[in-house]
Amino acid sequence: MEYYKLPEVLKYVECFTGPNITLFSTSFVNKPPDPGTKTSRQPMHQDLYYLPYRPANRIVGSWTALEKATIENGCISVLPGTHTMEMKEHHLPSWEGGINTMYFGILGFSPEQPRVHLEMEAGDTLFIHPLTIHGSGINRTTSTRKAIIGHFAGSDCYMVDEWDSVQENYVRGSSKVIAGKLKKLGKEWPKEGDPVKQKWLDKSRVVQGKAASWLL
Repeated sequence: MEYYKLPEVLKYVECFTGPNITLFSTSFVNKPPDPGTKTSRQPMHQDLYYLPYRPANRIVGSWTALEKATIENGCISVLPGTHTMEMKEHHLPSWEGGINTMYFGILGFSPEQPRVHLEMEAGDTLFIHPLTIHGSGINRTTSTRKAIIGHFAGSDCYMVDEWDSVQENYVRGSSKVIAGKLKKLGKEWPKEGDPVKQKWLDKSRVVQGKAASWLL
């Protein structure tokens, strides 16, 4: 958590979000050597597809390499300029060898589209707009490719109802995952409230300035 409060990180985040910043998602990513199933790849997607906050121009993701990221171990690749596009429809790809659960990709995306591979040294950080189309390839090495990821929003952002949008497939999938976890705990889906929305609220923390309205 302390990493995401570092001035060296927030001075760049603020360029997107403004001075009042809420951190609403953190994750540790370990891309292992691919076992031959190609499941270590991630389809080309837009982060906004997974997120309930708007407007997009007040949101940013940070991706910090903990180990060297190369084309061989599946570094991030991007389509420059796509941050100006609208959010695209996503689906679970019908790839040979399968795909990791909840790894949605852009519907009808052509793999022939030119992309830029972002090779990084350990400690390098990428700041990425939520509409930028990006993904990562197969880890063809015998080593891992680790990174930490954070997503930030300006505290003047607002939450949207994903159920009535192009994001519905993701929300339904996320609901099934949460329902499965509740079942393992011997619990049922609550009669009131939205566990998917609550998941985001529980993750949110103010890291600079004033709190977001959805936390008040």
